[in-house]
Amino acid sequence: MKKLFLIIGAPGSGKTTDAELIAKQNEAITHYSTGDMLRAEVATKSKLGLEINNYISKGLIVPIKIAIETIVNAIKNAPTDIIIIDGYPRSMEQLNALDEYLQSDASLELSSVIEVYVSEETARDRVLGRNRGADDNNEVFNNRMKVYTEPLADIQAFYNAKNLLHVISGEGSIEEIVAEMGSFIRTKI
Repeated sequence: MKKLFLIIGAPGSGKTTDAELIAKQNEAITHYSTGDMLRAEVATKSKLGLEINNYISKGLIVPIKIAIETIVNAIKNAPTDIIIIDGYPRSMEQLNALDEYLQSDASLELSSVIEVYVSEETARDRVLGRNRGADDNNEVFNNRMKVYTEPLADIQAFYNAKNLLHVISGEGSIEEIVAEMGSFIRTKI
């Protein structure tokens, strides 16, 4: 049975970096970032990539059909039985679509949802400081934060009710955060 870990957090919370480092430290873990998967598709300049770019260039959520298709394909093709996906779910619609998929696939278990918590000030400083692309500016950041925070309480409540939500602080050093997250994941596998 494959075990799935979801990592959620504000833009700039460090969730992708944390997950990448954990996967590098443990060859039994495969990491996927929904943002990276979607950006890779945009880079191909395919019809799907252009459609995705219309959403992410404005800081908007990619439609559920595209996101779920991308994630399900990644899970099915993962070379390991332990999978970390960061940046998902970002809405109740995404959460419900994934939950529905998980209920229909007995070969996959959602082990935990890890929320990397950072203050909005920390998130803004990190995103505007990294200058990774055209979407790293104040206006898009504000929209991304709004998109992230609006459904957050409902997402937290859903996973808390299933005893799956684990919150860690993303305010420390990368080493501290990765050590805490990695230790927690090891207790679940």
